[in-house]
Amino acid sequence: MNYFHLEAKVVSRGAGRSVIAAAAYASCSRLYNDYDGLTHDYTRKQGCLYSEVFLPQYAPAEWKDRQLLWEAVESVEKTKDSRLAREFVVALPSELSLDDWKNMLERFVHEQGIDLGMCADVNIHDPYPPGHNPHSHILFTMRPLDEHGKWQAKTQKEYLCKRGSEERGFTADEFKVSKTQGWEKQYMYQFGEKKEYLTPSEAEKIEGCIRTSKTPKSTRYGRQNPLTERWNSEEQIFAWRKSWETIINEEQARHGIADRVDCRSHAARGLSEQPTVHEGYHARKLESMGIVSGRCELNRQIKADNKLLRELKKQVQKLMKAVKENIPAIASALETLRDHMVLIQYQLIMNISQQEAVVFQKNLLADILAEYKNVKSEIKAKTAEKKELIAEQKNCGIHFIRASKLDEQIAALTEDIEELKFQKAQLLARLNCQDNGVAAKKQTLKEMDSALDTLVQQHTLLSGQKEADKAEFLEIRDGIAPENKDAVMQEREALRPEGMVGLVRKLYEKHRDKYRYDTFDEANRQIDAELKEQPIQKKKRSISERLKTPKQETMQPKKQKKKEYER
Repeated sequence: MNYFHLEAKVVSRGAGRSVIAAAAYASCSRLYNDYDGLTHDYTRKQGCLYSEVFLPQYAPAEWKDRQLLWEAVESVEKTKDSRLAREFVVALPSELSLDDWKNMLERFVHEQGIDLGMCADVNIHDPYPPGHNPHSHILFTMRPLDEHGKWQAKTQKEYLCKRGSEERGFTADEFKVSKTQGWEKQYMYQFGEKKEYLTPSEAEKIEGCIRTSKTPKSTRYGRQNPLTERWNSEEQIFAWRKSWETIINEEQARHGIADRVDCRSHAARGLSEQPTVHEGYHARKLESMGIVSGRCELNRQIKADNKLLRELKKQVQKLMKAVKENIPAIASALETLRDHMVLIQYQLIMNISQQEAVVFQKNLLADILAEYKNVKSEIKAKTAEKKELIAEQKNCGIHFIRASKLDEQIAALTEDIEELKFQKAQLLARLNCQDNGVAAKKQTLKEMDSALDTLVQQHTLLSGQKEADKAEFLEIRDGIAPENKDAVMQEREALRPEGMVGLVRKLYEKHRDKYRYDTFDEANRQIDAELKEQPIQKKKRSISERLKTPKQETMQPKKQKKKEYER
């Protein structure tokens, strides 16, 4: 296993989710939800290898049945936006067996939940056996249990009490002790036209002071259960990730597997590689049908970029070790760094072009969808108005003049509706779908936002890599002795043509028909401008050198423009 994945999210009614539906999906079973009266049946779903409920020692034994456990959770949560459970999806090492996975998960849920009073529902999925995508769905309760097997409160009312000029918050249990020490609750009192929170002893000293509320003064959100507060903190998410990383690495070491995982992000680990995006079931399904998925295509591009960057990075590191005062080595190091920067600049130019294309398509699609929504709303409104006029016309009786006017209005509305239907048909034709396909277009709009975010992140990462290379380049160039500068430049001029041919070949092998030589030239110009260097004059190449360059790189400008227009 060469990757780490732990996704933590909350099952909340506020997001329209049900914990019983989540448990039925994870366990591939059929469960009934008494809260909304729905039955969730996932018995036809394949790939669930193992399913078990883990309980603290003081939990009711009947909660081993997940139906009863999650019914108890649904019943104790009263509000329409209650947070019902915390859900984890963790990737499992494909090199290990089912028994190993069980042991790892049992250790994780005991350390992170069971020992703290939480209940856990653990399920192992392997939808593409053997070991193509093994993962586990874990559901933890949000409330811990006390030593009597009762749900603890997530928050407690905290009363703001006063003693002299000092004010402090106390829970109901704490106030029983603190009131013997002189602390008093505060209530809303009115005296004259003024209203103010006072303690009973303060109110007695004011003539004509009347209490206007039975509710004591309290903090706005109350006091959180310390365990619940810790569970909802950002630090806890990293603790979960670190725990799962430790369990995986220890289990793989026990089996003699050299591979290790790291829960930190690429940025935290100091890696310059671009992280891939999550593809998901639907994208993979499209790929298996022979349809190119945008996310899968983006991942293929990221992997190719990372491979190319790793190769160039190795070359730079190798050359840096050899660079001292050796003129050929210095020239080679400078040219390798420059090639690396040109490659990154080419990718930055393409990235900006892709961002502009996505923004254009997104704005176009958003405008069409907004227009479609307005037209549909107008059709609905005019159809309702037409129905009202027809009903009124039927009740006109002998009022022929009124009936005649209503006929005119109905005819005008009919024409308007037909015109709007024509506009709607045109908009659907532009969307290339029917009414039932508009929802998919809205989803496409969200995917465009996600793709745009990914492109922006890639641009930031590539810009950082380029700046690092630039700093390294300038450090080497500025360290050259004055008497060696001309010799180094002559050596670089000799190395440049061969380096450019190799760089073009790599770009062409990666992009094929999408490779653009004008973009490559622009990347060279921009890098020379940033480094404040004069471009090396291109010499006329021999036939053998031209044969080494990809065919597209030698195209005439006229033919290239025609190809871009056709594309």
